[in-house]
Amino acid sequence: MARRQSQTLLKYLFNSKPNPNPRFSRSVTYMPRPGDGTPRPVTLIPGDGIGPLVTGAVEQVMQAMHAPVYFEKYEVHGDMKKIPEEVLESIRKNKVCLKGGLATPVGGGVSSLNVQLRKELDLYASLVNCFNLKGLPTRHQNVDIVVIRENTEGEYSGLEHEVVPGVVESLKVITKFCSERVAKYAFEYAYLNNRKTVTAVHKANIMKLADGLFLESCREVAKKYPGIKYNEIIVDNCSMQLVSKPEQFDVMVTPNLYGNLVANTAAGIAGGTGVMPGGNVGADNAVFEQGASAGNVGSDEIVRQNKANPVALLLSSAMMLRHLQFPSFADRLETAVKRVIAEGKYRTPDLGGDSTTQEVVDAIIAALN
Repeated sequence: MARRQSQTLLKYLFNSKPNPNPRFSRSVTYMPRPGDGTPRPVTLIPGDGIGPLVTGAVEQVMQAMHAPVYFEKYEVHGDMKKIPEEVLESIRKNKVCLKGGLATPVGGGVSSLNVQLRKELDLYASLVNCFNLKGLPTRHQNVDIVVIRENTEGEYSGLEHEVVPGVVESLKVITKFCSERVAKYAFEYAYLNNRKTVTAVHKANIMKLADGLFLESCREVAKKYPGIKYNEIIVDNCSMQLVSKPEQFDVMVTPNLYGNLVANTAAGIAGGTGVMPGGNVGADNAVFEQGASAGNVGSDEIVRQNKANPVALLLSSAMMLRHLQFPSFADRLETAVKRVIAEGKYRTPDLGGDSTTQEVVDAIIAALN
């Protein structure tokens, strides 16, 4: 009897026609799989400057929405000589970290802890999503660019020395292995997220061997993804095209230094660095932080006034939730943030408003309900 009922049900499902009235059709909803609701530990690094303000905002919102994560907090600051080993152990154990900006001293031979963290954990791909937000006026519309940047070599290799007084040599390292894996990440991202085009950014007309190797690697990977259009653009032309017609770009894959410049330019075009999410991803670990590095530690005045913009890190934490396979929580958080931006009542000074960080957080928490 039960077998006949199952056959009848299957026959009905396969033979049923699409509902002509879309108002009564069911939408696809996320159903948590067994075990997905288990709370996950996340390493939290508040960082310097506005870091404690914006990471505190994330903690409040996560608590308000009862997100299945809890934080292991560590104090790390940019003037330290290196990332403490217990912090690295925590990230390796948890596989996921959320961090505020770490100040990088200019000159003086002090290495960047941000770069150290990427190298120690082999976070080889930096991802920054730059897109228009409804209600936030910008010069260009229909901007939705993903910048994927090689994160471990290039000009950031840190191989510098003084040849003779007054002459410094800095080595740019490009390898086929690192170029191929970041190119593969870019094409995989495009494929999984229904993106149509990947554009490689380079300066191979001048750096024929180094950037030439990066391009060669991108071309080889592109052949394996025939359904995705592949373009190449010289970095100086890319800068001009970004500020004149940014909507032409989709996914961009770049060597290390170019990616930093391109991501910050794209962020400024799409609405500012304070609203663009990002993350750094490796084979085993991921660190989520404000997407564009410019202004990620803010200024003393912003800290004193408590007017740091928490939107970028909140959207980055939504990326983190999706990475942890909690898409319903990620969607809920993104929807609340975008609603507050669209309404325009609560905005920090960088978006033309005068709200404090806490006022924006309270508005987002209210929009969750």
